[in-house]
Amino acid sequence: MFSELIVIDDPTPRSGPLNMAIDEALLSTARSAILRFYRWSVPSVSFGYFVKFGEALEIAGNRATVRRWTGGGIVPHGEDLTYSIMIGSNDDAFALASKIIYQRVHFALGNALREIGIVSALVQKEATKISDACFANPVVSDLMEGSGKIAGAAQRKTRGGLLHQGSIQRGNLEERFRNAFANLLSNRIIAAEIDVAVLSMAEELAATKYATDAWLRRR
Repeated sequence: MFSELIVIDDPTPRSGPLNMAIDEALLSTARSAILRFYRWSVPSVSFGYFVKFGEALEIAGNRATVRRWTGGGIVPHGEDLTYSIMIGSNDDAFALASKIIYQRVHFALGNALREIGIVSALVQKEATKISDACFANPVVSDLMEGSGKIAGAAQRKTRGGLLHQGSIQRGNLEERFRNAFANLLSNRIIAAEIDVAVLSMAEELAATKYATDAWLRRR
């Protein structure tokens, strides 16, 4: 799917605002496609840009909350594997329709899960929405394990690039899975860490945007 893929397996658990800010900062600087796996410092709930704060709060309970820049529903974090893909506008994959990128990413994800013995299937048609809880509402190209949704994602596309943020509701997925997923997305993998300048940009973005009440309660 990508001619080259930079992979960041971020070992440091971070707050919701900082995780969201790092994704946005990486997107703004992306020259090649980037795959980032990340962790949460406390049990958290992220919710899509268009979700009402009150609805997210009902599901979150006493967990930390953060509003995503991407769309989608309400997602619990802490026992899942969270990842993001940043595609710069100069990458050939950026020309693809968002739904095609979603499908191809989840197809690779399903094959990587199969390599470690987890059988899943792509959703083929839309189901009736029953709530804003993401994993209660499978959409086309989400991944199902039996009757339950195991993987979903949300996207945001701008003139500068595409951000794909995903969650796999399985804890402790081994390194072999993460490597398989990356290798199914590209034949050329470059391992990397978060650049100091990107982290500095993200810290400022977290403080001025994602951690503010104005952003959290904008709807």
